[in-house]
Amino acid sequence: MTVADSPLLRTVQMGPTEYWNDSCAVSELAYAIDRGATGATSNPSIVLDVLRKERDYWEPRVRELAASNPTWTEVELTWAIIEAMAIRGAATLAPIHDSSAGRRGWLSVQTNPANYPNRDLMVEQALHFSGLAENIQVKFPATQAGIAAIEEATARGVNINATVCFTVPQALAVAAAVERGLDRLDKAGGDSARLTPVVTIMIGRLDDWMKAVAARDGLSVDPAALDWAGIAAFKRAYAIFQERGYRSRLLSAAYRNHLHWTELVGGNVIMTIPYSWQVRFNNSGIDPTPRMDLPVDPRHIAELVERIPDFSRAYEPDGLRVDEFDTYGAVVRTLRSFVAAYHDLIAVIRDIVLPNPDVRSL
Repeated sequence: MTVADSPLLRTVQMGPTEYWNDSCAVSELAYAIDRGATGATSNPSIVLDVLRKERDYWEPRVRELAASNPTWTEVELTWAIIEAMAIRGAATLAPIHDSSAGRRGWLSVQTNPANYPNRDLMVEQALHFSGLAENIQVKFPATQAGIAAIEEATARGVNINATVCFTVPQALAVAAAVERGLDRLDKAGGDSARLTPVVTIMIGRLDDWMKAVAARDGLSVDPAALDWAGIAAFKRAYAIFQERGYRSRLLSAAYRNHLHWTELVGGNVIMTIPYSWQVRFNNSGIDPTPRMDLPVDPRHIAELVERIPDFSRAYEPDGLRVDEFDTYGAVVRTLRSFVAAYHDLIAVIRDIVLPNPDVRSL
């Protein structure tokens, strides 16, 4: 199959749908750009994965930075590497950013996941990140404090991407916060038109949570319905975004099957797809056609609503209050995994700088 035959390339050629590479690894990003990708994302798990895949590049860089900055803590060194990785990915995307007059070519870098309950720490870090390159976009979690941070950062000119977001209520709260921030930015004399805010819904992780709840509670649920939960929430949020005229775009993430691609084709949305899934999709033989406006089978939605209360909380626009976001199961699970990956990343940096000695047992 040639690049021109790529189903993902056809996806982006037929309408407003964009796709991003769900990694800042340069070889994977190059593959994606060749097939029409216009952006990339990063988080602690992705950075850790890139560090391992590109060890020949990053290990010498870690040692060099450590030697040049002997008083740095391992946390400072870790963030220096995260920022260097973001800058490298942003440079790869810079031609797209320039040719699109700043509408595309963004590299999303995530604020410290451990700061999810602290608005001010997230905003402070976001302002720093946004100065690393012209095409840096900053990820905030859609937690209670994250919603407040998103409004404040947007009002101060930061291009945001909401993450740790799984539900219609979260997506709507983020979009409303962005609107308030954009209005504040314009009132202060800024230019809101240059920003392209994004609201991620991690559709695969919502599916994962539905399956975990069904297993935990001993529920018998149609397995087909479980694979449509995230798509159903995404499509409902999309319809409301269009109706209300929000200036944010929805982005789908956390791919688990080809439906997470084919069912969203044709929408004015972004898909951030891991390299391995891109390869699968491009080798699938599937000819994508616009399906964003096709509703999810009502039988699947009815099954999920009847059997799993947490689906209704995710699907209904008023299913969760903002002060309930931090305790929703999918949010807790993902925050824990992101914080754990962040600490794992620090440990890998430590092992590069202070490798364990080969101690013989006596």
